[in-house]
Amino acid sequence: MRKLGALVALMAGTVVVPAAGRSPVVQADGPGVGAPWVVSLGDSYISGEGGRWAGNSNNSSSSVDAGGAAAYFDNGGTSETINRCHRSTAAEIHIGGGVNSLNLACSGAKVATHTTSDGYFKPGIDFYQSGSNKGQARMLQEFATTHNVKMIQLSIGGNDFNFADIVQRCVTNFLTSPSWWPNYCNDDSSVASNFTTTNVNAKTTLITTAINNIKTAMANAGYTTSQYTIVVQTYPSPIPNSSGFRYSQSGFTRQSTGGCGFWNNDANWANGTALVKINGAVVNAANAANTAGNVKIMRLDGAFNGRRLCENTVNLMENTGLGNWTHPNAANSTEWIAQIRTLSTVFGPYYVQESLHPNWWGEKAIRNCVRQAYNNGAPKGGTCSRGANGLNANGEPNMTLT
Repeated sequence: MRKLGALVALMAGTVVVPAAGRSPVVQADGPGVGAPWVVSLGDSYISGEGGRWAGNSNNSSSSVDAGGAAAYFDNGGTSETINRCHRSTAAEIHIGGGVNSLNLACSGAKVATHTTSDGYFKPGIDFYQSGSNKGQARMLQEFATTHNVKMIQLSIGGNDFNFADIVQRCVTNFLTSPSWWPNYCNDDSSVASNFTTTNVNAKTTLITTAINNIKTAMANAGYTTSQYTIVVQTYPSPIPNSSGFRYSQSGFTRQSTGGCGFWNNDANWANGTALVKINGAVVNAANAANTAGNVKIMRLDGAFNGRRLCENTVNLMENTGLGNWTHPNAANSTEWIAQIRTLSTVFGPYYVQESLHPNWWGEKAIRNCVRQAYNNGAPKGGTCSRGANGLNANGEPNMTLT
């Protein structure tokens, strides 16, 4: 019996000892395993639309060209993965610091996937699939299955409120009516109908659906709600109130020079009514979807105040005396929002769709706040505000998230 016991002990040893010496099996990255990732979903305000330009200039595009011709090439730096999604190199999601990032957002995106009248595919926050075309929720689900996604940053809803059409109507009304008899856009039925109680409630429900689609995608990828956080961001004010413009509303210089063709009345309405109702819908949707406590809100409403398009605290690059965007004081003296361009005035390397979007400095400023929201892997919400003049070590405007 002692011999048998010794044999059993020896056999046990021959099993255990080599096992301890073997290399451990490497588990594939996925829910809660592997290097952390942050992913952006949504529309042009998060894809990086306008992110090529560090300020505005009517004289020389090269003086504000921070991103270069490849600024929107997200497919290995040679082309766009989806044409006209404009996922820029300056996009806010690329926070660095050992955290990997993926930009799945697309300029022009709504909650539901659609194709524009001129043939551009716009993936929504849904599970659409037709051939190689996929919705952003489906793309997220597939990616998250094999990558450790810790935070999803979301900007959605503006296009469902017909943001681009509203801007076009406001600028058209400015250019086609005199200052002694202004034709305001805010009382046009095509504009006002977007902000009725019924429509705002409907869009709130729609945005809630988008957030719930993200939650479904993550659940399908194998995540528990404690393994990831969704940070929903609001939209920043892109133009000042009437008292803050550096161009008079008399004549046409507000648009022809500044690229900000809004009547004072419409500018005040845009900040006091339109932005408030859109952001209210976004916040209410986020709260409605926050059933598990892993949906946070990052308020950007006033993040660009003092650096907005045509604001009297900043100017066009040629009027700053700084030369170009690389000057150390450029971020303090130039605008963080791209000029509004029309089909008749767009030229050279510019796109109409870049109009009224955060530019290079705007994207970098929000990136600073997104990094703070990531919070070393314990994501949080808060209000993003401009800090002291100057740039941080990452070349971003100083911002605070409180």
